[in-house]
Amino acid sequence: MFACARRNDVVSLSLACIKVRSAGGISRGFRVIVCRACEDPPCAKVCPEDALTLRKGGGVTLIPELCIGCGLCRQACVVGAIHWDRRINKPLICIHCGTCAQHCPYGVLGLVRNDRPGALAAAPSRKAIHDPG
Repeated sequence: MFACARRNDVVSLSLACIKVRSAGGISRGFRVIVCRACEDPPCAKVCPEDALTLRKGGGVTLIPELCIGCGLCRQACVVGAIHWDRRINKPLICIHCGTCAQHCPYGVLGLVRNDRPGALAAAPSRKAIHDPG
């Protein structure tokens, strides 16, 4: 998550576009909260300034100059994956650049295409892939 924030020249977990939350304690594991690259993203539909443009393959890209910081996109996201940069009052939305996966010290993050052409999904753990047992 630090890698994601560093992509934006900051070092702060609160400024990453990906969050990890407990799924109910250590025994239940954790869940990653990140943009799921919707084909028809509700966040873009509610933006009154068209500051969220559709990305090829799903998801959106923010045009910061157009964003007025109303937060409607955040409210519309069905998976709660739009985080907020309080310094500039604008959304933080994953663009699926792969920086988090490249720098994950545990090898549990990755990007893979799913069965929907051009779409992205979470990758299986590299640890699980390389574990022969």
